[in-house]
Amino acid sequence: MSGTQTNFKYSGWDFLFTCVGLPLYLVDIGLDIWTAVSFYKEKAYVCLAVLLVLLLGSSLLTQAYSWLWYSYDKFRMKTKVEGWPTKRLLKLLHVFQLGIYFRHAGVLEKAVESFRTKLRDTEGVAVFLSHDLSMLRIVETFSESAPQLTLMLTIILQQGHLDPVTVLKAIGSTLSIASFLTTYDHSMRTFLPEKEKHHMISLVFYFIWNLVLISSRIAALALFASVLPCFIFAHFICSWLVLFFFAWRSKTNFMDDPRGEWLYRTTVGLIWYFNWFSVAKGMRIRSMLYHAYILIDICILCGLWCWKMSTDPPDFVTHPLTTAACVVAVYILGLLFKFIYYTFFHPNLDKDKLRGATVTEEQPEDEERSHSVPSRPLKATDNKRMRKLAENFFC
Repeated sequence: MSGTQTNFKYSGWDFLFTCVGLPLYLVDIGLDIWTAVSFYKEKAYVCLAVLLVLLLGSSLLTQAYSWLWYSYDKFRMKTKVEGWPTKRLLKLLHVFQLGIYFRHAGVLEKAVESFRTKLRDTEGVAVFLSHDLSMLRIVETFSESAPQLTLMLTIILQQGHLDPVTVLKAIGSTLSIASFLTTYDHSMRTFLPEKEKHHMISLVFYFIWNLVLISSRIAALALFASVLPCFIFAHFICSWLVLFFFAWRSKTNFMDDPRGEWLYRTTVGLIWYFNWFSVAKGMRIRSMLYHAYILIDICILCGLWCWKMSTDPPDFVTHPLTTAACVVAVYILGLLFKFIYYTFFHPNLDKDKLRGATVTEEQPEDEERSHSVPSRPLKATDNKRMRKLAENFFC
């Protein structure tokens, strides 16, 4: 057979991540409900309102993507679970914010089936579905988890005391955000040739630089919001407008229709408010400009916080200048880790090489007859959306 074919083997780690995905998703919902009830009992109605807006907005956004992707695929379901509801019922489920659960259940179904049978086409379906799910997790992470973590840290700073449970929740949320980004990187690596697949140390570096950059960014936002809570909304809107403009100028082509593409660019602006996300090929210069912009923004936020601390110092902050300097230094440290990762561990492939690693060329008719080659199994590259992201990620 001419050409090469990627070996999309569904490993034990993939199976483990998939199986724990749906339970963790349900646990996260339970924790959100528990947090909302706690705010209500404490009569923290403003925090409760902000939390509910974040939860509802994130749910609407992820459900919209889920429905659009089903429509782009012409509702050709690949699992029994997803094929059970009719098109009309599936639409109602998305309206009532329940559609994404069928995606989780479908991935779990195919993951268990592929782990038991080891069939290549089943593994391909599992990889296909897990790619969509990884992108939905990215959307949920930056529309809910990151803003919610900022809210939690803001409350801690305003109260002036460290509750061990709240601190552990904040640390866990930060680690989970970095973990979801690392899972996304792992998902993108599926499109690479086998020789370009990464080792564990590259995963560690990818996790570390994301963890450090996100921690610094969220800490700066929380410091600013703790002293000027009303202005954080103005800061978000102004920053988002700038970032949305650059997402539009990047000429993204992720979705299959113009309305969906505008929704995607809106989401990219939201993601960029917290962390970098590659949306088009040749983004290295823009990535450097982005990090310079965010670093300046962090300096401004920390500077305003120091100014408020000096004019109206609370009892629990003794060295505001040192705290602000540490936040800025942590972001610079994260940039150093990112530079090390992209210098030594990130594969850089051109578009043709990436496609050559993932697309099987058609066989000549004579050769196909003589060797009786079975039909081509479903591959991860059949997911056009994620293939585009992989090209942006590696090229």
